[in-house]
Amino acid sequence: MSKQLADNQDLLAMTHVGEDPEKYMKSVTPPIFMNSLHVFDTVKDYFDVDIFKDEFYYGRASNPTVAILEKKIAALEHGSRAVVFSAGMAACAAAILKICTAGSHVICIKESYGPVQHLLDEFLSPKYDVAVTYVDGRTVKEFEDAIRPETKMIILESPTTLLFNVVDLEGVAKLAKEHGIKTYIDNTYSTPIFQKPLDMGIDIVMHTMTKYIGGHSDLVGGVLVSKDEEFMREIMVQRDWFGGVLGPMEAWLAIRGLRTLDVRMQRHYETAMEVAKFLEKQPKVKRVFFTGLESHPQYELARKQQKGECGLMSLEIDGTLEETETFVNSLKLFEKGCSWGGFESLAIAYTYNWTEEQCAFLNVSRNIVRIHCGLEGTENLIADLQQALDKIS
Repeated sequence: MSKQLADNQDLLAMTHVGEDPEKYMKSVTPPIFMNSLHVFDTVKDYFDVDIFKDEFYYGRASNPTVAILEKKIAALEHGSRAVVFSAGMAACAAAILKICTAGSHVICIKESYGPVQHLLDEFLSPKYDVAVTYVDGRTVKEFEDAIRPETKMIILESPTTLLFNVVDLEGVAKLAKEHGIKTYIDNTYSTPIFQKPLDMGIDIVMHTMTKYIGGHSDLVGGVLVSKDEEFMREIMVQRDWFGGVLGPMEAWLAIRGLRTLDVRMQRHYETAMEVAKFLEKQPKVKRVFFTGLESHPQYELARKQQKGECGLMSLEIDGTLEETETFVNSLKLFEKGCSWGGFESLAIAYTYNWTEEQCAFLNVSRNIVRIHCGLEGTENLIADLQQALDKIS
């Protein structure tokens, strides 16, 4: 598993694409352009600026450091253009607002990120009459059955990041194109190293750069990527209108993160595989949710679409809710926290305080624990999990 996971073009994208050392005194690392605006020699020069050609006039519209990052991510995802935002939710909202109009219908994965569902159900639905149908997404037929004449968008995650269900991306993309529907996927779990949805026909890819692209738990950001150049230009203009621009410091941190993304993902992958195999053998663990395990019901589909796994997985404690709480509280290396994708290991009793209605929506118990395997070492993490499980044995 220590083989090179990224191909040669990906490695170049992460390390050199978008950079021109001649422009900044041959520095091996591009500078952080902290300026809010650019000045010009003449009135004509100012009005001739074209932000789509790496020309700059105001920080809300474009920035040199941000532009370098966007070129790298576009190359990694095989898109024509990437547009970065101040947060993953800003990127997601931009895509939905660009595609949907009043009265539109959206098909959304049940396990989509909670704030995405809040945006749909609590903002777009009451204010703009946007209807939503939630599906498990395990079969293409679920999506086909949910389509209406007014369906404009399908929102996907694959794998999902609680129960790790896998969507047939090629199948859904083909179905959507037949009906003129835009497809959108949160590809944060797999990163561009392990999965390239645009190559499978998906229209728009989103990443929460807060997680693996940043990799160090020190930035918040999001990005949209597509092969549709005109669509992405319109997204870039829309970002200017709404103001959800990524700052140059965050862009520089994300560029730094990209340089080590391949090697970090290899280590997360190796560690998570060993941890998942260990957990699967434990008597107090009822189930392990991880697409890298051969026991996963969609293992073959995952292997077709994904080159590897990240450090995220879930497990279900075979015991009481109190034992689940004891297990999580007993972990020492796994800190208690909600995010993932950084260097650190994390654990959260994800469904601990869910209502019966929430559990029924996903058909889960309140004993689901989600963990992220960081970079503290496989043996250390397994030992921590073992001692925590021993507390409830």
